[in-house]
Amino acid sequence: MQIKGNTILITGGGSGIGRGLAEAFHQAGNKVVIAGRRRQALDAVVAANPGMEAVTGDVQTAAGVTALAAEVAAKYPALNVVIHNAGIMRMENLKDIQAADVEATVSTNLLGPIRLTAALLPVLLKQPQATILTLSSGLAFLPLTATPTYSATKAGIHSWSQSLRWQLRDTKVQVIELPPPYVQTELLRPEQATDPDAMPLAEFIAEVMQILETNPAVEEVLVERVKPLRFAEVNGTFPKIFAALNNRGY
Repeated sequence: MQIKGNTILITGGGSGIGRGLAEAFHQAGNKVVIAGRRRQALDAVVAANPGMEAVTGDVQTAAGVTALAAEVAAKYPALNVVIHNAGIMRMENLKDIQAADVEATVSTNLLGPIRLTAALLPVLLKQPQATILTLSSGLAFLPLTATPTYSATKAGIHSWSQSLRWQLRDTKVQVIELPPPYVQTELLRPEQATDPDAMPLAEFIAEVMQILETNPAVEEVLVERVKPLRFAEVNGTFPKIFAALNNRGY
């Protein structure tokens, strides 16, 4: 992936990692379009970043994805990068499963990227070079048991990204996976944004951009703080880290 000169769509761009990536790519010299459900949040980001644009869209439903993809394809025919960042994370008690929470998480985190990729792939295939960047999670490799469906959807995104990369290997569409560690955002709850155990958002974004700039052919963007989770199984540290993570309390 080239670090500048792209037309980029970032879902969930109104806050957290999505906003951080949007602003970093905007400053690097890209046409950035952010998408999300909350128009007020999107407008605040655009106002703070002149030249950035926004579209309202909901990736949780098939109809929402269809509408979003149609608008983006019509307005931005030069689109060559899609960053699947939109996601939700909810705590769950598996002894008392709330189907609505489970279905919303699967629809947003897993079906959303699958549907949106299918809808926008014809546009991407027309470009001289293109990129699909999926956000999985360190929890794709070692689950947080308090958020079982979230962890499962991110494991699904990891697996799906590998298959997508293989199937597109003979095209000019690159597939990159970005698994964040625990980052200071409000994804799980507001207190997460100031949790000293979480990686500061600005540091995470800076490290991600450095990796993309220095290694354009990268397949997985791994910041140092996610590596203990990413390689826990390989390194034989899975039981120890699993216990420490899930005994922490949430």
